[in-house]
Amino acid sequence: MERVTTAAPAPGTELGLLRLCGEDWDTVVERDPSIRGHVEGLLHPALPAMWAHRVAHLLHNRGLRRTARALMLLVRATTGVEIHPGARLGRRVFIDHGTAVVIGETAVVGDDVTIYHQVTLGAVGWWRDNLRPSGERRHPVIGRNVVLGTGATVLGPISVGDDAVIGACALVVTDVPGRAAALAPTAAVSTGHTLRRTAS
Repeated sequence: MERVTTAAPAPGTELGLLRLCGEDWDTVVERDPSIRGHVEGLLHPALPAMWAHRVAHLLHNRGLRRTARALMLLVRATTGVEIHPGARLGRRVFIDHGTAVVIGETAVVGDDVTIYHQVTLGAVGWWRDNLRPSGERRHPVIGRNVVLGTGATVLGPISVGDDAVIGACALVVTDVPGRAAALAPTAAVSTGHTLRRTAS
């Protein structure tokens, strides 16, 4: 099995957990220009999801899988962010807005990654993943300093290198090297179009 080093290991102590959560809080204040200070940062919609995942990941690693899943189910219902407790998130991961973000069980997210809303770090599908050996990775590994644009979908046991950019609405199913950009086609603009409305 491959050794993945792009994400910080799960904190082994309560102090480690508190430090990670403190960094998450600082990151929200630093990276979201709509947040005016740490008190307002507490109202950022994705911060509870990050903090709950930190706790759920600890529970998951200690064998309390059902408790961890129940915690993240509550978080999904209240924030719209779905992170499997088994996923490994690095330090200072910033989820902006957060709605409809999905991060699968074997995904690894490196330090200083920015994830916009409606991003999926998922598997290819049960019809293929059920054939994989038990314990084999099914989800992407995201390197450090990666930006995942709104609606980006990254599927399967692929790797996205450090400092890469995955553009809005891009579908990525193959490895992306470091410092590369994977961009979806942009909309074509037609200046001669007239919107026709039918009378009701």
